[in-house]
Amino acid sequence: PEHKKYPYLLRDLVIGHPDQVWAADITYIRMRHGFIYLVAVMDWFSRYVIAWEISITLEAAFCVQALEKALRTSQAEIFNIDQGAQFSSTDFLGMLEERRIRISMDGRGRVYDNIFIERLWRTLKYEEVYLHDYRNVSEARLRIASFFQFYNTERPHEGLGYRTPYEVYSGQLFN
Repeated sequence: PEHKKYPYLLRDLVIGHPDQVWAADITYIRMRHGFIYLVAVMDWFSRYVIAWEISITLEAAFCVQALEKALRTSQAEIFNIDQGAQFSSTDFLGMLEERRIRISMDGRGRVYDNIFIERLWRTLKYEEVYLHDYRNVSEARLRIASFFQFYNTERPHEGLGYRTPYEVYSGQLFN
């Protein structure tokens, strides 16, 4: 309750190019024994997963690591996040503020404010996680890495004109 709140900037915003809006979210991944947590940074225009990270705890560090990876690729104009402790941490917000990236925060309990990442989680779980019984974190990391490679570069999206997120993000058109 003590963190700074930012307005939701995406209402009625026309998103027309890569790196205009990025978003991040966390989900849990079940394993044979326990859970791990997965954060992803996604470009809203292309649905490209720019960076991701796994952790066995919900401390903010793995979210900061994912953001650092994403910022080595490019930089968003607006970054949309929820009000969770990881994203409202001083380290996470400080990285965005230092780079003058505008911060947009979802309303509490408003899943649809970050719908593209929610769809990513559904796709990941139905096409990867629920089909496998990860024995350990290393196995989960390898399989999730493989899934994101497939998702970004091989899996066409109807909403992207049957192009892949990578094709749209990088501006490449293939026939």
